[in-house]
Amino acid sequence: MTVSLCIIAYNEEKVLGSLLQQVKSQTYPADKTEIVLVNSCSQDGTRAVMESFAEENRSSYINVQVLDNPRKNQASGWNVAISHAAGDVIIRVDAHAEIPEDFIEQNIALIESGEDVCGGARPSKLDSPTPMKEMLFLAESSMFGSSPAGYRRKSGEKKYVSSVFHGAYRRQVFEKVGGFNEDLGRTEDNELHYRITRAGYKICQGSDIISYQHVRGSLSSMLAQKYGNGKWVGLTMGVCYQCISSFHFVPFFFVLILLCSLVLFVSAFITGNMWMSYPFIFFFGCYLLADILMTVAASASAEKKYGTYFLLPAVFFLLHFCYGTGTLVGLVQIPFWKHKLKKTARQTGFSAKDEIEKVRQCVIKNSAKSENEDTDSDHTENKEEAPE
Repeated sequence: MTVSLCIIAYNEEKVLGSLLQQVKSQTYPADKTEIVLVNSCSQDGTRAVMESFAEENRSSYINVQVLDNPRKNQASGWNVAISHAAGDVIIRVDAHAEIPEDFIEQNIALIESGEDVCGGARPSKLDSPTPMKEMLFLAESSMFGSSPAGYRRKSGEKKYVSSVFHGAYRRQVFEKVGGFNEDLGRTEDNELHYRITRAGYKICQGSDIISYQHVRGSLSSMLAQKYGNGKWVGLTMGVCYQCISSFHFVPFFFVLILLCSLVLFVSAFITGNMWMSYPFIFFFGCYLLADILMTVAASASAEKKYGTYFLLPAVFFLLHFCYGTGTLVGLVQIPFWKHKLKKTARQTGFSAKDEIEKVRQCVIKNSAKSENEDTDSDHTENKEEAPE
């Protein structure tokens, strides 16, 4: 079974080389592997790293492709990769990630067992430990700081899920459902996997498959990430509300209740009705207590102890507030965003649905081409073996 390992990157020169070395170390046969690298208009040396890898390793693999993603975003990058991939199985991996040497092998084993889509746990990992990064890692890996999503922790059991990171897909899946929705950012996985399950496929999270995602290196970048994640959750409600889980809205309701109770709190001092301050005192008091308890629990579970852990209560609050605020902003922007999408579609004569179908047709065409090549190869072998 052949596999296309796809990686897209934007300004990932510093980490991409390490990931490509892990690709070279895979235990799955290189002569059954195609590498598809997509550069999203990087401003650093990302493309040079890709070109260097392709030049040095092209003879070791079925093929090594270096492609360009002019739209830059994740969804369009994956569509470029899928449209050019020729393997029986297509695996996608983020550039800011790490994969063990048996990553491809474990995915293919699960696919060969009868699964159509699979993946594994994807916990966070530090690239260069410092006291500040250790604190951010603790916040990100905590259920209180991030989410209870199962992919963030290795479960030790095979189960079926609604979505998966660094997934492996039989190419027939894309022949049926098409590519990613390029109107979306951050939530393009959720929307694609919703269409996949609607089409009758199951998404399997294997017990032995694992990969890692690097934690953001600074508090500001982590907060920006959380705000962006929350905003796209809000915007996606205007396109495919079914693909968003209820737990995505916990930070939103936290921010909503916090702001409403804060308005009452301020009004209490303006009007003199002090009972109006009670909701804020009760709500924020309960949250503060939970925040402190979760900080103690997270710090106690950490192997190393740092003074930066005292910042965790504030960091937890900021993560929740930024994510919830992002969702609130996204919900408010839905009508303006959808109007912009319709306007762009009218001007270009091309919509996200058209792109999804375009990718589907490309996959079908590549499948037919691959089958013809296999048939031609079989005929050639038969001729060579035929008696004179």
